[in-house]
Amino acid sequence: MESLSALRVNAPKKWFVIYTRPRWEKKVDELLKLQGIMSYCPLKRVKHKWADRIKEVELPLFNSYVFVCVDPREELKVRVTLGVMNFVYYMGKPAQVRDVVIEGVKKCMETFSDVEVVDLQHMEVGDRVMIKEGLMNHKEGQIIKLRQKNVVVVIDSLNCVLMTNVNIEDLELIN
Repeated sequence: MESLSALRVNAPKKWFVIYTRPRWEKKVDELLKLQGIMSYCPLKRVKHKWADRIKEVELPLFNSYVFVCVDPREELKVRVTLGVMNFVYYMGKPAQVRDVVIEGVKKCMETFSDVEVVDLQHMEVGDRVMIKEGLMNHKEGQIIKLRQKNVVVVIDSLNCVLMTNVNIEDLELIN
């Protein structure tokens, strides 16, 4: 029978989420890579306006989060890396992310230039939204039903009511 340490040495690498200090995502990603640890910090390009100029900058898609692909032996290296606060936990264990999810994020970042993270906790039935993609692009409406990844939106234009199912990612809250 194999020893516990032998099992840990041969354990496959898995993706996890780590929590970083605020605005340290890119630095932590760089520091992990310098140590030979596979990490991924998805970046979105946004235009920032200062008083004297407009410049395009890269910002992390997920504030204070970086993905790492490690085996159990590398966990301590990750934990002691400058800027890393801790692993994100789910049900008492570090939150594992499936490979297909990471690949999906990478593909989405390559395909779409204006990706945003929308927190479902901030959308409620009755909220006014604008559709950002698809046939109803730039139309405003009101959420009448929330589902897992889709929302039923009533679009109240042209003196009639159109109802449509919209992916949550294709909506923007209107204040």
